[in-house]
Amino acid sequence: MIRRIVALVFMAVFIASCGSSRRAGKIVTKNTEAVSIIKKHYAEEADYKTASGKLRAVYQDDEKTQSVNLSFRMEKDKAIWMSASILGFPVAKVYITPNSVSYYEKVTQSYFDGDFRLVSDFLGTPLDFQKLQNLLIGQAIYDLRTEEYDFTQSPRGFQFVQEEEAADMKKMFLLDSRTLKASAQQLAQVSENRSLTVTYSDYQVVDGIVFPEEIRIIANEGGSSTNIEITYRSISFNEEVSFPFDIPSGYEEISLK
Repeated sequence: MIRRIVALVFMAVFIASCGSSRRAGKIVTKNTEAVSIIKKHYAEEADYKTASGKLRAVYQDDEKTQSVNLSFRMEKDKAIWMSASILGFPVAKVYITPNSVSYYEKVTQSYFDGDFRLVSDFLGTPLDFQKLQNLLIGQAIYDLRTEEYDFTQSPRGFQFVQEEEAADMKKMFLLDSRTLKASAQQLAQVSENRSLTVTYSDYQVVDGIVFPEEIRIIANEGGSSTNIEITYRSISFNEEVSFPFDIPSGYEEISLK
């Protein structure tokens, strides 16, 4: 089950990586109100060096529902580490950096140890550590500063929509009017009958830092739906963290070829 959670998170980043991507610079959108909101969104980005705590993930597909408890540690822009346990027994670990993707599961005694390039070659599209981090901390998965979006304001919040015909990609980002954090993000590839929806039902304020409390990820592909509900049960910031990760000997490597 842990492998399914990891796979769904990779799918999220996979879909997010299918469109264009450029470095942040001058804000491209011409609407002056949209420019103001975009600036505030990035000004409100969680300002921390490290984050650590506990979360609960509930995985559901067309056949089953399972839950797992995870300890997590993050060093902003550098590392994401998670250790999963079921009924108090450790069952898997994940360690991701901008240059590496490592994972092992005790139940199946299997592991993967590579990098984003290897996973990217397997999926046929570039993956991005930054997009994964953005998803987990409530930032827009795509950089809103680098592309032109249709901007509207409603009681639901501030909405940015873009359709890329060449990439067959539709993007929608909804920012909460109070916190300026993401309340919903949706990416869709119509021709592939594939979509990703991420919603943030609530945020919490810890040590003055606004951080997600609940995240729901729904991935649809070919009529099949899979979702994960993530609840941050506790969190602390700017404490010293370590990322212990050693693949046990004798485990079988997962091949992506």
